[in-house]
Amino acid sequence: MTGIQEEENKIIEEFALLDDWMDKYNYIIELGKSLPVIDAAYRQPKYLITGCQSNVWLQSEKIDGRIWFKADSDAIITKGIISLLIRILSGRTPDEILEASLSCIETIGLTNHLSPTRSNGLRSMIKQMKVYALAYKNTMEQQ
Repeated sequence: MTGIQEEENKIIEEFALLDDWMDKYNYIIELGKSLPVIDAAYRQPKYLITGCQSNVWLQSEKIDGRIWFKADSDAIITKGIISLLIRILSGRTPDEILEASLSCIETIGLTNHLSPTRSNGLRSMIKQMKVYALAYKNTMEQQ
């Protein structure tokens, strides 16, 4: 089992402890509140994820072959969602990120409980994180 799968399993277990979707939304909001504040330098248009209804800024860096993400959003639910994705994908290799199915999102029922615009935003967040992984992978292969 990979580190990503282990983290996804933890998230599935955490959400299983919550009784209803109001509790789950509150948990997602709390996750967003725990997200470290992103440096103001990254709250610029070039770091915005396109396809999100809310503003979501995503910054990444490669350290020792692993990708580390930082993000922020002006919407509390969206900030919680990006926090979940960072928890799963940050600190992983480009290949791990590119191969991640992120099936926990479906398993916990998140996609069924988001508005269509938030679902599109979720897909855009995942896509952007994988784009960063692909770019870093290509850079590493060229070195």
